Amino acid sequence: MQLVEPRPSRPMPIRITPLIDVVFILLVFFMLTTRLTPLDHLELSNSTQDRRNVTGDPLPELQVSAGGIVRWQENQYLLAELLPALKAAGIGEANLSTTPDSALADFTRTLSALNNAGITAHWKRESP
Repeated sequence: MQLVEPRPSRPMPIRITPLIDVVFILLVFFMLTTRLTPLDHLELSNSTQDRRNVTGDPLPELQVSAGGIVRWQENQYLLAELLPALKAAGIGEANLSTTPDSALADFTRTLSALNNAGITAHWKRESP
């Protein structure tokens, strides 16, 4: 004999308050632990110190300075003048470095132009 009648099963409602609390705690955690880096720095981890081409000759050094002027073989070139000069010399790979006063936009513009011209450019990272 049953003294208590069984209750009909009802779906349990989902409580959103604990979920909102967890999301808020995660948001605060990521906001506090994120490191904000300056936008004018580009961090690449490749090293081209000992990089040489197939024939054993050192790769040409291209140095980007302020205003987008590129220095190569003791001469200074604008980007439009540099690409034909590199192609005429038969260069297909080069090390690319920057001066401390060069802008990130000049570096990326030069790197993109070299890649578009079929010249493989390696960023030569200078140690401070």
